[in-house]
Amino acid sequence: MSKHVTLFDMKASAVLTFLPPRESFASGHAGAIAILVSRLALPEDIVAGMPIRGMALNGGQFRPLRLSAWGFFRNLRYRRACLKMVRSIRPELVEVHNRPDLAAYLSRFCRVRLILHNDPCSMRGAKTAVERQWLARRVLVCGVSEWVKDRYCVGCEAVRFEVQPNCIDLETLQVPLCTREKLVLFAGRVVADKGVDAFVRAWGAIRHLYPEWRAIIIGADRFGPDSPETPFLRNLRPVAEKAGVEMLGYQCHAQVMQAMSRAAIVVVPSRWAEPFGMTALEAMANGAAVIAAPVGALESVVGQNGLMAHPDREGELEGALCRLLDDSALRDSLGERGRKAAIRFDLSASRLRLEELRREAIAFSRARGAP
Repeated sequence: MSKHVTLFDMKASAVLTFLPPRESFASGHAGAIAILVSRLALPEDIVAGMPIRGMALNGGQFRPLRLSAWGFFRNLRYRRACLKMVRSIRPELVEVHNRPDLAAYLSRFCRVRLILHNDPCSMRGAKTAVERQWLARRVLVCGVSEWVKDRYCVGCEAVRFEVQPNCIDLETLQVPLCTREKLVLFAGRVVADKGVDAFVRAWGAIRHLYPEWRAIIIGADRFGPDSPETPFLRNLRPVAEKAGVEMLGYQCHAQVMQAMSRAAIVVVPSRWAEPFGMTALEAMANGAAVIAAPVGALESVVGQNGLMAHPDREGELEGALCRLLDDSALRDSLGERGRKAAIRFDLSASRLRLEELRREAIAFSRARGAP
């Protein structure tokens, strides 16, 4: 770390953060990236994204991007809107979330830190090893897990990549000390990648053994109360009803967290390789026993503090559910261990890491002679 770069170099409004175009910063409509940005943002930070309806999330100062009506390519208009805001604010550092192409473009004009929340090999501007190698010479590249780091480094020679794990504010949680409800919960986007249909299948197979228990799904295809009724949802509803699983639809993040604090078991049966596994961390922090799929970064987040079950291997998810449903001591033990394990992702430690990486990004850019 460069010793001459300190937090005193960071002026008021010194950090400008760009959300991905599809990520809303509106309360009640925000996805995982927006919630994390809000959670970590300092009061003087400026958070920029597409215009929103209603109230912005707390954390930082939200400013909407204004895309020109002229021009055929929306991505080009988006880049130009971001550059216009950079030139207006003149921040000490720009943070770009999940857009390698935007980070590369803006690095010509300002100091940039890139934060990756998903597999970079699927993103514009980072699909090839050559692109990723070049980008790592231009900006300080960070990601939310070692899994994301490994994906970024595939096929590359030595590149610098910093890990900035997701976080949770443990002080805001109110985990009850009483006996938890006999409730099994799935919370998240109701899409095939998240394995919600596997959860319905597994519960339908074992529900007759546990008549005193309930199973519920909270979520929709997208974030927000206006999420569309997709073909997947339409097909899942009658199957879920027959299996005895209640589908409660979209609920805001605070309501999801309350449900997790009551549920005895939370299931995260993803087929998609989760780059981090925020739902699993939130369930652990709320004291629920977790069943997660051994994909992506879920194994490193949950570790020995939950059960692992692949959603599509015959009997695995059903067996894990039965094991927890039959053993209250195991449920309590995993819930307590999960809460303790979640401490390593607490907001206080994450803010220190954020400050460190911001200093490093400025030093990195100065060393290469960035504007």
